[in-house]
Amino acid sequence: MKMKKSLIALCLSAGLMASVPAVSFADVNFVPQNTAAAPAIPASALQQLVWTPVDQSKTQSTDLAGGGQPLNVPGITGPVAAYSVPANIGELNITLTSEVNKQTHVYAPNVLILDQNMTPSAFFPSSYFTYQEPGVMSADRLEGVMRLTPALGQQKIYVLVFTTPQDLQQTTTLVDPAKAYAKGIGNAVPDIPDPIARHASEGTIKLKVKTSSASSVLVGPLFGSSGPGPVTVGNTAAPVYAAPAAAPATAAAVAAPVAASAASTAPAAKSEPVLNDTESYFNTAIKQAVNEGNIDKALKLLNEAERLGSTSARSTFISSVKGKG
Repeated sequence: MKMKKSLIALCLSAGLMASVPAVSFADVNFVPQNTAAAPAIPASALQQLVWTPVDQSKTQSTDLAGGGQPLNVPGITGPVAAYSVPANIGELNITLTSEVNKQTHVYAPNVLILDQNMTPSAFFPSSYFTYQEPGVMSADRLEGVMRLTPALGQQKIYVLVFTTPQDLQQTTTLVDPAKAYAKGIGNAVPDIPDPIARHASEGTIKLKVKTSSASSVLVGPLFGSSGPGPVTVGNTAAPVYAAPAAAPATAAAVAAPVAASAASTAPAAKSEPVLNDTESYFNTAIKQAVNEGNIDKALKLLNEAERLGSTSARSTFISSVKGKG
């Protein structure tokens, strides 16, 4: 019984980690609610920003060169993007994408989430937004999915996107198109250098909000009515760079974070079944990670397996955890 309680506690704490993109196992110790790692921003500076409302039925696209705003705060460089997101539509999946431009530059985003009282509640550093190879309908990009559970009683939360002087000193290694093509058709991958994208203080970012049934990071006080009233922040501007997107998902009821937040934060699992060898590989790796007591690793393996289309990884994870009890 003691072992089972220990494993359950690990699963609950790992739930806060489940929002790390499944494509990368880096930053194992990443904790979104460690807002102390974010730059300190005075309330007066936040109140001067114009917060653009985001409609969950659209993808909000912002060209920071023309649509960004100045924020003169130590630790932040270049223009920022400021959004307000409805907090009364259920649990949220917020996908942020930063595209590599034709000059092979990319904006490395950091995101600070604030509750409706403008209290920092979660911080996602640039390392959270990992490189994604181009697809049929998408370009080289940095991307991350933030899973949030707004506390009851809130009408909106705020999303601040910025980059830092440290980010501008770094680069992102892309995948050469010839390599990607060879890998896609099963040919030998050519031994050629990959292009390097330099980080820039401007770029194009896209924000998409969808409702979810398995979020992880609580935004705002658990008992919202006990806190101060909402703060009026700056002006509210109409969306400027909204682009059509898919229809909104059905709103889910708001609930506290639980172990079920281990659901994948990557794009929906593929409709075709995963190969048997791949399924077996992930199931074996999940069992091994649980046996070693590394629940964080097991959760990330589960996320990646389901992203690829696995139908047995979740049951393998659950049975392995129960078996350890």
